[in-house]
Amino acid sequence: MPKKERIKKMFDDIAPEYDAFNHLCSLGIDRIWRRRALGELPSPDSVKGAAAENAPYRVLDVACGTGDFSMAIAKHLQKKLTDFEVVGADISEGMLEVMRDKVRKAGLSHCVRAVAGDCAELDFPDASFDAVTVAFGVRNFEDRPKCLKEILRVLKPGGRFIMLELGVPSWWPASWLYNIYFKGILPIIGGWMTGNKSAYKYLTASVLGFPKKKEWLEVLDSEGFLHCSHKALTFGICRLYVAQKGS
Repeated sequence: MPKKERIKKMFDDIAPEYDAFNHLCSLGIDRIWRRRALGELPSPDSVKGAAAENAPYRVLDVACGTGDFSMAIAKHLQKKLTDFEVVGADISEGMLEVMRDKVRKAGLSHCVRAVAGDCAELDFPDASFDAVTVAFGVRNFEDRPKCLKEILRVLKPGGRFIMLELGVPSWWPASWLYNIYFKGILPIIGGWMTGNKSAYKYLTASVLGFPKKKEWLEVLDSEGFLHCSHKALTFGICRLYVAQKGS
């Protein structure tokens, strides 16, 4: 089975318990990380053509999962804008089903929609989004260069790519404790909650195998992004990357 299909099936299987597991195992800190990322969304007048055309402010949340970040983006934008749309895209229909139910219950159906989509082949026109976000999903992309090219393509000139990804702390005491928890304890908890221990073994391995800060910034730069930056959150357990499309 191709990697993409294996990942799709894995996320379909764990979708019902995914939110509860994430919030429990991160002690709710994942919500703080998302709030930090929201502050990086570009202002409408900084994205070329958006204000002049009176176009709605649009954000594409790739690998949106069950929609936590998509909904957080919408709630954030509601405080500033009246005309906007957040599109959540994911390859897992199981995750999207959970998201649609959450969006409906939150009263956000008028500004948030969930669509099935593969980042390597985004079904959107060129230059159609002010921002593209990915929260904890880039490590699962089968063809990262192709996905980054697609993200760059659908961004408007001056638009931003905002990415959260799990990492390994650089401070050795934190790194030591993190490895014990991440490699040993987390897969056990994940397996107990979801009945799929192998999924959480994969997720931990994917985090440990993701490029380090300097290497990933070089990848973003090589794919054509400008002003690539990085912030370490919570000792580097989470990494916030921001990059821009040239105008």
